[in-house]
Amino acid sequence: MKLAIDRYAYLDSPIHRWQQNCKIVGLLGLIFAFAFIHSLILLPIIIITTGIIFFLSRLPFSYLVSRLRYPGWFILAVVFLLPFMIGETILFQWGELTLKLEGCQIAAVIVVRFFCILTISLVLFGTAPFLSTIKGLRSLGLPQVIVDMTLLAYRYLEEVGEMVNTMERAMKLRGFDKHYFKYRNLQVLARLIGSLLVRSYEKSTRIYQAMILRGYGYQPPSNKSQKKLVLNKNHYQDLAATILTLSIALGLLGLDLFFTIR
Repeated sequence: MKLAIDRYAYLDSPIHRWQQNCKIVGLLGLIFAFAFIHSLILLPIIIITTGIIFFLSRLPFSYLVSRLRYPGWFILAVVFLLPFMIGETILFQWGELTLKLEGCQIAAVIVVRFFCILTISLVLFGTAPFLSTIKGLRSLGLPQVIVDMTLLAYRYLEEVGEMVNTMERAMKLRGFDKHYFKYRNLQVLARLIGSLLVRSYEKSTRIYQAMILRGYGYQPPSNKSQKKLVLNKNHYQDLAATILTLSIALGLLGLDLFFTIR
């Protein structure tokens, strides 16, 4: 199980050169703006904005498709029934099956927002090493405990995945076939999940004890001296990119409010 969300962090692009803490502020603002959009007329603007950001990141399109595949099936399964259940304006009717305009509009808004938010999130986390993202979140004031939990979860999630693969291979060598749905298989899968939870808990306990022995939680005396902040050309560019992104986000929210109350 390889997450490799930062597989292409080594690429050189304007998004990669964007300082990570500034990038987090700008792109998160854009993500929140996308989440509050309800007007159909703004959907093309959202798609174009997302496409420009993804193009500037120079991430491979295959990377985007591989990451959106399973969430895409999930969201399509969720909104599949909306065009047939919500609304009064009938677009098409075949027997008891009725396709309604309002349901189609709501489904379109949900799907576009979902895919655009995921794409921006992939650009945010895929254009810098994960450790740089963690440091950027910490510099923005995220509590130390949450930062540590996030980093450890990302670090050891792959090991838990390898543990699952090892257990599945052992079960398969003993004749277990997961494709047959029967009560015996459900019992085996339940024991697999229970064993995985116990092993994960034991491993987390050992990791925490090892961290305590190495001084985790000890706060060294803080240095009161403050370094003078010097803005160079790159800092000005990062700040300008953040302001531009937040301006686009605020503009989208203003337009959505305008079209809603009109």
